[in-house]
Amino acid sequence: MTSQELIAALSHVQRLVIKVGTSSLTHKSGKLNLAQVERLVREAADLANQGLQVVLVTSGAVGAGMGKLGFKQKPRTMPEKQAAAAVGQGLLMHMYEKMFAEYGHVVAQVLLTRDDLADRRRFLNARNTLLTLLGYGVIPIVNENDTVAVDEMRVGDNDTLSALVAGLVDAELLVLLSDIDGLYTADPRVDPGARFIPVVHEITHELEGQAGGAGSSLGTGGMGTKLHAARIAISSGIPMVIANGSRDGVVRQVLSGTPPGTLFIPRDNRMHIKKKWIAFGSAVQGSLHVDAGAARALVQDGKSLLPIGLTGVEGAFGPGSVVNVLDPAGEVFARGIVNYGAEELRRIQGHNSTEIAALLGYKDYDEVIHRDNLVISS
Repeated sequence: MTSQELIAALSHVQRLVIKVGTSSLTHKSGKLNLAQVERLVREAADLANQGLQVVLVTSGAVGAGMGKLGFKQKPRTMPEKQAAAAVGQGLLMHMYEKMFAEYGHVVAQVLLTRDDLADRRRFLNARNTLLTLLGYGVIPIVNENDTVAVDEMRVGDNDTLSALVAGLVDAELLVLLSDIDGLYTADPRVDPGARFIPVVHEITHELEGQAGGAGSSLGTGGMGTKLHAARIAISSGIPMVIANGSRDGVVRQVLSGTPPGTLFIPRDNRMHIKKKWIAFGSAVQGSLHVDAGAARALVQDGKSLLPIGLTGVEGAFGPGSVVNVLDPAGEVFARGIVNYGAEELRRIQGHNSTEIAALLGYKDYDEVIHRDNLVISS
């Protein structure tokens, strides 16, 4: 699909995810910017009135809690962040519920952690809950559960979370609202020569190198996390737009076919929900090294991974775990669900599938990873 064809298709979007950052919701003091929140709510409510299904991924809980607790700067320790999130999340949801109710819409709070997305069963439960809410006409308001999450359980930033949620609900569009107009060749706030990039067809290493760190003193994300979110979205077949959240009617402009920000063009093929989980939601438990022939068979011929092509196994994991697959140069080029545990794989590596029963005393599968449970990296 060309960029013109995609832009024309935006007017037919029926389900979208809108992510709004801390900088778009709060003043520099950390307190909520009520005018900004009201503008966002009004536009989302109007889109819902048109019959669109809207999921809102919101930041701002820690920032709102800072203002309430009188913090002068962003908390650094996990307990301080969790305390601010605990106070701010209630304040944030109260504001959303009150404002959306004025336009006749019901909202639902959905708090997620990395574990909710990494565990296959919880991933599907979250998906079913969100789709059921959308079916009832409810607007889900999603945030990371910062109150209880520790580093190992964190998605880390709401840009990434929004891309995962977009894939979770099979959204047709992801819009990231920030305090900047889109992607530039450099940070326009410090480099007057920075050039605006209206359309991105491919996320290259050069493009990633132009992205900086956190964008504001209150937020956790910057352009780097937005590019990471874009990689997830476009790999899942979902177009993404980065736009300025302070612009009135910004989402409507995107849907009208005149995106006011940077448009990321997705791959033509949309991943099946199972492969989205393998690629982006799952927690990697180990690594498999394969020879050149196996790597070529997986990438070029669309084959399953057989034990004869396996040259090494890293980690301790059981059957059904998700692992990375590395080529002879040590580069990760795929990820998949294994049929055997690590110890079993070490015993059968380099052997033909016909030898598995003799080596293990049983054989459940011919493949180490079946093609249906394998995702090739972009």
